[in-house]
Amino acid sequence: MKAAEYFNKGYTCAESVIMEAIEKGLVPKELLPVATAFSGGMGSGCLCGAVAASQMVIGYLFGRENDAGNEVLARAKAKTFIDEFKKSHKATCCRVLTAGMDMASPERKAHCTNMVSDCSRILEEMVKVKV
Repeated sequence: MKAAEYFNKGYTCAESVIMEAIEKGLVPKELLPVATAFSGGMGSGCLCGAVAASQMVIGYLFGRENDAGNEVLARAKAKTFIDEFKKSHKATCCRVLTAGMDMASPERKAHCTNMVSDCSRILEEMVKVKV
């Protein structure tokens, strides 16, 4: 997945998912700065940034006032995404997902790369576009 490449080049987890979506023409480039604030669990260790960015893409594609979407569809897709992510990772909280790992460790980088890839894969399946 391209998002993992972006992550390994220095983009944050959230930015990496958004960068791939931008590259695929799914969201506008103006969404990238928004994603920055969602990295590292929004700076507090809460929601995983890659999950948050995936939800941004889902909202952009299927949310209110979008030709293809509405509030009910966007929420249903958001829930489906979370359910799929939890099948592999059991949680969406950054602190829980990275418990016991040092922020700067290669182990955490590899672990987070895996989650970025999983988010990209799930998103690809959901939007039926190579994300």
